[in-house]
Amino acid sequence: MARKRRVAYRKRQQNRFSMFLVTLVVVMMLVLVGVRSVELRSKIDAKAAELSQLEAQIEAEEERAAEIEALGKEVQTKGYIEDVAREKLGLVYEDEILFKQED
Repeated sequence: MARKRRVAYRKRQQNRFSMFLVTLVVVMMLVLVGVRSVELRSKIDAKAAELSQLEAQIEAEEERAAEIEALGKEVQTKGYIEDVAREKLGLVYEDEILFKQED
């Protein structure tokens, strides 16, 4: 009977130790998952910030492309060509009189 008590006591001790180990492993896994989730959340936030920055750059480049396209159309007009010829080359029509101011 004493032997049965010792065996039963030993089994209870082993069961408690086993439960402690299982609980310890579960707690360690929960801590590990928590730490990883925090790391992943910070990476997600960094990538979201990078994405918003890149979207802003895309928008700026699209505006710039529209301005360049508008300038390209303006440069091909007859009025722009005449203005450049007058200002930079000093050209005039045959029947025009050019007045220059003396310094």
